[in-house]
Amino acid sequence: DGGGRLGPGAVLVWRRRWVAGRPLDRVEDARAREDLPPPVASDAENAAEAQGDEADIVRFGILGAAQIAPMALVTPASRTPGVMVRAVAARDRAKAEAFARKHGIPVVHDSYDALLADPDVDVVYNPLPNGLHAEWTLRALRAGKHVLCEKPFTSTAAEAEEVRAAAVFAGRVVVEAYHYRYHPAVQRLKAIVDSGELGALRHIRAVMKLPKVFIARTDIRYNFELGGGSAMDCCYTTNVVRYLSGEEPVVTSATPTLASGSDSVDAAMSATFDLPRSGATAEIACSFVSFLPDIVVEVEGANATAKLTYFILPFLTNELTVTPRKGAAGKVQYRSESVYDAAGASTYDLQLAAFMRTVHSGDAAATALSNLDEAVATMRVLD
Repeated sequence: DGGGRLGPGAVLVWRRRWVAGRPLDRVEDARAREDLPPPVASDAENAAEAQGDEADIVRFGILGAAQIAPMALVTPASRTPGVMVRAVAARDRAKAEAFARKHGIPVVHDSYDALLADPDVDVVYNPLPNGLHAEWTLRALRAGKHVLCEKPFTSTAAEAEEVRAAAVFAGRVVVEAYHYRYHPAVQRLKAIVDSGELGALRHIRAVMKLPKVFIARTDIRYNFELGGGSAMDCCYTTNVVRYLSGEEPVVTSATPTLASGSDSVDAAMSATFDLPRSGATAEIACSFVSFLPDIVVEVEGANATAKLTYFILPFLTNELTVTPRKGAAGKVQYRSESVYDAAGASTYDLQLAAFMRTVHSGDAAATALSNLDEAVATMRVLD
């Protein structure tokens, strides 16, 4: 609906692999893809291998057979020239083997360390539980690998600073996977905010509430030692406040709803912020225990409010609206649009393309949206 919530009917449509007329098989939802064959290598990759020019292909290794990996890396790699997923390792080798068979990955390693020692792996994708991000990103850097690390970057800002220092010392590319920032819908919202069309910034509200049925109480996201909690896992909200404001938020309040039986893990979190440079404020709401999904970001200015639904996965569906405030109708016109990549690329496709530009040519600007400094700054706010 217009509030950014997904109704029960839409959930059924989603599970049938279509969202708002767009095929979900384009984004490779792992649960919806169980009946489909493994991804096919790109024409460029096949041509390179046929010609014996394999040195031009950048090979990824995946730490863990994570549910996010097919959508976040395997499928984008299959349609990105010069990229392949070479190897996977998991704590349970049988699970890694099943994952490899399903997704056409040629090598299964017995351990994470064995994957890091593989000379044919150039880049490590780290989708391990949050609490293991720092440890295994640091190990990958010591092994001479580039790293694409899932968000949140680490468990603490101190860990993030340690990883940043190690990456600079190693001379390797490390990027935090805030893929949503690379999508034109989010960039369009950012451009509207920066243009001054909304007037002086007053307030930003970011919401990411996930249905209770999606996350079992036994899920690792409820494990404190592994960096669990809704504020950590729904960290897109904190990150988007930083991105759209261009400021470093100062926390003024944080109110957790603790998970049942826990004294340390938040099943839901609401927080408020001051934005010192503009004098504006912001708020976030995160939850693992919502009835329905609610994913939206709103930016209120003196003249108008801009709202983007589904900002974390805008390639599935999105609506960007600009609504004038009372008395400002002559300055701003109401409008509504949906913004997609012209080629139909997902946020993950766009992120991978940017990552590869930085790896191949050293173009740091390509991944400036989610670089090491950005990662450290977001973790400071989360702390």
